[in-house]
Amino acid sequence: MSQKKTEPSSLTETARTELPSDISFPLEIRLHGRGGQGGVTCAKLIAAIYAQTGLNVQTFGDYGAERSGAPVRAFTRVDREPIKNRNKVYRPDHLLVLDAALLGPQVLDGVAAGAVILLNSADPAERYAEQFAAYRIGIIDATGIARKHGIGTSTVVIINTTLVGAYAKLLGLPFEVLADAYAKMGLSDDLEAAREAYLKVRIRQPSSAGTGIAVGGDLQTSLPPVKPQTAHSEDIVTSLKTGNWSTQLPGYEDFVAPCNHACPAGNDVVGFIQALKTSGPDAAAQILLKTQALPSVCGRVCPAPCMYECNRNQMDGAVNIRSLERWISDHSAIRLTAQKADKVHTLAVVGGGPAGLSAAYQLALRGHEVTLFEKNEKLGGVLRYGIPVYRLPEDVLERDLERILSLGIRSQCEHPVDKAEMKRLQREFDAVIVSKGFSDAMTLTAAGESLDGIEQGLDFLARSREGGSTLSGDLVVIGGGNTAIDCARSALRSGASSVKLVYRRSRAEMPAIAEEIDDAIREGVKLLPLRQPVAFRGVGCVAGIVLAEVELAEADADGRRRPLVTERTTELNCSRVLLALGQENDMGLLPEAWQMREARAWSADKPLNIWFAGDCSTADGTVTHAIGNGRLTALAALASLDGTDTEALPLRPGALVAPAQVRFSHFPILAPHQDRHKVLENYRHSFEEVNLGLSTQEEAERCFSCGRCTQCDTCLVYCPEGVISRSEGGYRIDEEYCKGCGICVAECPRRAIDLNDKGLSDVC
Repeated sequence: MSQKKTEPSSLTETARTELPSDISFPLEIRLHGRGGQGGVTCAKLIAAIYAQTGLNVQTFGDYGAERSGAPVRAFTRVDREPIKNRNKVYRPDHLLVLDAALLGPQVLDGVAAGAVILLNSADPAERYAEQFAAYRIGIIDATGIARKHGIGTSTVVIINTTLVGAYAKLLGLPFEVLADAYAKMGLSDDLEAAREAYLKVRIRQPSSAGTGIAVGGDLQTSLPPVKPQTAHSEDIVTSLKTGNWSTQLPGYEDFVAPCNHACPAGNDVVGFIQALKTSGPDAAAQILLKTQALPSVCGRVCPAPCMYECNRNQMDGAVNIRSLERWISDHSAIRLTAQKADKVHTLAVVGGGPAGLSAAYQLALRGHEVTLFEKNEKLGGVLRYGIPVYRLPEDVLERDLERILSLGIRSQCEHPVDKAEMKRLQREFDAVIVSKGFSDAMTLTAAGESLDGIEQGLDFLARSREGGSTLSGDLVVIGGGNTAIDCARSALRSGASSVKLVYRRSRAEMPAIAEEIDDAIREGVKLLPLRQPVAFRGVGCVAGIVLAEVELAEADADGRRRPLVTERTTELNCSRVLLALGQENDMGLLPEAWQMREARAWSADKPLNIWFAGDCSTADGTVTHAIGNGRLTALAALASLDGTDTEALPLRPGALVAPAQVRFSHFPILAPHQDRHKVLENYRHSFEEVNLGLSTQEEAERCFSCGRCTQCDTCLVYCPEGVISRSEGGYRIDEEYCKGCGICVAECPRRAIDLNDKGLSDVC
């Protein structure tokens, strides 16, 4: 504590005449800041300015061994008479707050209406207008100014000298009075920052007279008697609410797991796995079926991009998400009930493949009338005619289809849709969703491609699924996707003596599911990578292929290296060739005046009530993408009909849980549970399902539950202050005592809690 009186100088005499007439004495000033901001020095600097005028001053700090960032108070008194009061300042005439996050009852305690308040904040003065209507208030972004002038460090900005410049302007003091005070305290280098604050401080005069009652309520004037030590038999709750020490508070919130973000179908992967762990397959199916129309299908044929993104890949291997989805579907009989729509719409869906089935399911689930139009004899599209039964058995597909149709969807099979029919559907339905998939299969345009024995792989797969394809001799499949792998494996089962798969890139670039490639090799398919067919030879019927060697150049836009065909060639004998090169998009069902733009049909500049879903719109090429796009398209069509907006919010920055945010040390090492496989001595003529899935649901225990609280009690155990307690459905943090140390956030195994800056509403 210091007290000082100074004799006037010539500058002091000038300052004395400029001292505002509305300042009455004794004058009491209180500052609230944090350790490291220079609050006590700020109080001393203010005292030095008043001392220049010949006034008596007293200044001292109120702090102990608190850490940097802990609340610190400082006090200054000014009077014309010697100051004999040695108490702290309880009813300040001037209040300086160096951190807006400190604003609260304890800081504002004893501040009566009419007081002068100076606040360090980057917020506009209007934000404080209502709360401080009865005060003369100044707002200045002292932190920003001090940082601009390099006062302090990038992490600890010292704002005391900057704030004093704003204080001088708030009182109506001339800026010149600061020069001597700064010079005497060795702070002249900070004078320019003070000048900027002097010029930029925003001042609001009182807009109401106020009542004169202290903001913080009545002061405590008496304390309870002190008991002898032997009389203390119970704890006394501390009256020091350390919550106002913090600038941040921890809060529980859901962050986005990378598996959820990567799922093309939009499934809540973390949600259904955690439900499987805690409540069983029926509870998990309740979550899964909200987004997934075909869980039995996807649990078998999905390429599982979610597993590639799984954070557990960085530890001991990804969670087997695809097979957990299959387990849930195979072990639950639950089906969702259609909701009741406020206004029922009638919608037509053209195409009964995965996109059309997904769209129809979502529409019917929301209570709308849906009719499916399918050109083939049965629903399913590529699921029925393009995926072999050893991967997707008939009864499994029918189980998912039956669940979809149970919602009241009408289906009309063997009903192709041409241009005239499209016009009729457009007239008779509120909206039409076209999900016709791809159409024409691609060709090589190589010499000899018209020879007998060369056919499209999809035609072969459709025939073999119905049991109508018997092969012999040496067969070659050209392609590297899932269709190519399916063709190769089905050819072995149909009797081919040998099967070779020719692909123009390396195995690493093959778009087929990695596990399916492994299965094909195990069953006897031979891979011939880095080969490009350039001609076919034979008389009437194919007898061989001319293969050119391929070198890989720089990556294309899709991230795969571009194949460069060389002049080095070899010949490969064969008796049959299956082409699996992909398909082209044929939109011949659209009338001439219609166009497809932005996944919707347009007539000139007029949008029509027709949307496109799945491969014919996106060309993604997987069942899961088709299911996800079908769902989103259905929601977009409904939104248009109802005049609402369904645009998905973009992933906010930092919302995705990264591997570095998972505490791997919290989890035991557990190898992934692998799918069981039926191993046959001879795969020829056997179309039994080979992958039998998981034997138990134990794989669900390996899920980290990234970004989602599991009530594991880690935060509760590690909190050094004991301010976290259990509450219904989670935890409660006592904000009055939480110091914002962040230990709970650092120790959370799965990033289900984060520190957030305190807003004004949190502290006022």
